[in-house]
Amino acid sequence: MYGVGILKGMAVTLKHFVDTYLDDIYWSSRGGRYYNDKAFEVRQSLKGKGVKTVFYPEEKLPMPERFRFVPFLVTDDPPPGQNWGKDWCTSCGICAKVCPPQCIWIERGKLPNGRPKPEPVNFYIDIDICMNCGFCMEFCPFDAIKLDHDYELADYDRTTAHLFDKERLSKPISYWREIAPQKAAAEEAARTFAEQSKKKKKAKRGAEGEQEPAPTLNDEYARQLMYRGASY
Repeated sequence: MYGVGILKGMAVTLKHFVDTYLDDIYWSSRGGRYYNDKAFEVRQSLKGKGVKTVFYPEEKLPMPERFRFVPFLVTDDPPPGQNWGKDWCTSCGICAKVCPPQCIWIERGKLPNGRPKPEPVNFYIDIDICMNCGFCMEFCPFDAIKLDHDYELADYDRTTAHLFDKERLSKPISYWREIAPQKAAAEEAARTFAEQSKKKKKAKRGAEGEQEPAPTLNDEYARQLMYRGASY
């Protein structure tokens, strides 16, 4: 029989229409169906009934932990009265080298004697060019750069507002633990394991009276890469 599919589709639409009003009545005495965090969580779950429309920007869907957007620089948790603490970044320049669109620019600091200082003076990312690939995060040997969840970056002035500097990029490690708790915990466990392994090897060599092994070619290359005084 012709038209059965149309009737079934209209029946589904009518059911959602009725369920929406019934759900409105249910939540009317519980703070309302809309602009209510608890009701919003139910509305977007499998228990939700009726229309599931999200009223953005008042209502926002939670971002998955592995959602990737513009990078930010990790710092220690700040002391009271400050926005961030000590930089984890050593300005080695690996992130700038592996970046496919070349949107990262770093200027390394210098000590009073002119030697390179393992921290950046300036760090810029052009978010209009950034493709959010995550290469900078994957290749960073110090876990000093992560991908943020902040996607609301629209602005009327793209020439300056979309060129993020070090001040705007820096965020404490507590922020990363907040937006990506499972990944941050796994990274912390890996760092702790590596540090413990290094201490055990050092203690074992000390007990056996062994000297520190001579640096290999790879060690020397890594040292030069980390302390090369250059601007990217």
